[in-house]
Amino acid sequence: MKNCVWNGGSWVLVVLLCLPARGQQAMFRVDPQHSGIYDSSGVPKYSHMRWKFQTDGQVVSSPAVVGDTVYVGSHDGNLYAIGLANGTLKWKFKTGSHVSSSPAVVGGVVYFLSYDSNFYAVDAATGKAKWKFATEGERRFAAKHLHGALPAGETMPDPFDFYLSSAAVENGTVYFGSGDGNVYALDGATGALKWKFKTGDVVHASPAVANGVVFVGSWDSYFYAIDAATGKEKWRFKTGEDPDIHNQVGIQSSAAVADGVVYFGCRDSNLYALDASSGEKKWTFNNKGSWVIGSAVVQNGKLYFSTSDSGMFYALDAKTGTAAYSLKFVWPMFSSPTIAGKMLYIGSHEGKLIAIDLESQKPAWTFQTDGSRQNGATFTKSDGAPNYQVAFGRDAFYDNMITGVGKMMSVGAVLSSPAVGNNVILFGSTDGNLYALE
Repeated sequence: MKNCVWNGGSWVLVVLLCLPARGQQAMFRVDPQHSGIYDSSGVPKYSHMRWKFQTDGQVVSSPAVVGDTVYVGSHDGNLYAIGLANGTLKWKFKTGSHVSSSPAVVGGVVYFLSYDSNFYAVDAATGKAKWKFATEGERRFAAKHLHGALPAGETMPDPFDFYLSSAAVENGTVYFGSGDGNVYALDGATGALKWKFKTGDVVHASPAVANGVVFVGSWDSYFYAIDAATGKEKWRFKTGEDPDIHNQVGIQSSAAVADGVVYFGCRDSNLYALDASSGEKKWTFNNKGSWVIGSAVVQNGKLYFSTSDSGMFYALDAKTGTAAYSLKFVWPMFSSPTIAGKMLYIGSHEGKLIAIDLESQKPAWTFQTDGSRQNGATFTKSDGAPNYQVAFGRDAFYDNMITGVGKMMSVGAVLSSPAVGNNVILFGSTDGNLYALE
C-alpha cells in the first residue's frame, strides 16, 4: 500500500489512491494461459544483486510481482509480502505447513495453497485473511518400489514431488489442483465451491485456463481438459505408464497454451503438443528417459523447455516439434523458463540462475546462490556433474533417497521459476533466500 497523507483534498480521493490497483495481477507463469512472457526488457547484462530476503525454509514457490510488492511462499509456512525496491518485509501470513505453491495476485487478493490442506485468500495490502477453503487433504505422490528404492513392498512418498498446485484466476474464479486428486473451482470473492473434478491421483500441476477450458495433468497419467464453467470433462489424453517403479509416470509439469495448442511435459520423458480443442496429439518430443517437469514457453514460433536428469535446454519449432538448437547444462532443471525482452531466464539444481540470449542462442550470464557457493563443491564432480554418490550413497534403501535429496538441496537449488518486476529478476532458492537481481 502507498504511504497516504491528507493533502487538503477529498478523503474519498485519498482512499482511492491508497487502494491497490484493481487491474494489476500476477500469477504463476504470468497469466492464466501460462505464457511465461513478461512485458519487460529484463536484465540483458547482470550488474548486481539488488537484495536478498532470507526466510526460515526452502523457497520453491515462484514469486509474483504486483506494483511495488513481491509475494512468495516458503517452507517455513509463511507467505511473504516484500518491498520490490529494497527487500524489506511488508507483512507475512502464517499457515500450518509448507507453502510450496506460487501465489496468484488478482484484484487486491493473494490466492495460494499450503501443505496444511487449506487454500487461502489474503488481502494483498494488509496480509489479513479474507477466507480459506479446506481441501480433502494434501499429500505427495506415493507408490511402492518408487524409483527402485527398497523395501519394494513399502508405499513411499516421492521426495521429488516438490511443488503444490498454483492457482490460475480467470473471470472471478480460482482454479487449482490438490494432492487429494481433485481440481477445484472456487468463487474468488467468497471461497465458495463452484465445482470439483476428480482425477485418479495427486494433482500438483498448476492449471492453465484458456477459452473457457481448464487444462491440467494428474499423476494418474492423464491430461485433462475441463469446462471452466461447469467442471465437466471435455477430453482426456493418456500419457505413459510405469507400473514397476513408478519413475516414468505422472504429469508434474504445468501446461502452457498458445495459438490453439496446449503444451506440457511428463515424467514419461515426453513433451506433448495437443490440439487444445480436441486433445488430438500434434507431436511429441522424447527426452530419452529424462523427465520434463518445468513448463514450456512459446514465442515467435519457437518453444523453449528444459529437462531433468539430462540437464538439457531445447528450442523447438512450436508447430512441428523439430529441434532448432539445444544447450547442455548437466544439472537437472525443474524451474520453468521465463522470457523478458530478448532474454530467457531459468533456474538449475546446481544453485544457479541462467540467463540465455535468445538471439545468440548462448548463455549470457549466470548467478550463483549462497547455497551453491557454500556447498556446491561438496556435491560436484571434477567434470562439473552432480555427485549423486556422495549425496545418496550406494544403498538403494528409501531412507537414503530422502537424505540424498536433502543434501542436494543444500546446494541452493533454484526450483522456483523466475519472475520479472520493474526490470528486476526475482526467484527463490532452497537455501531459503528470495533473490532480486538487476
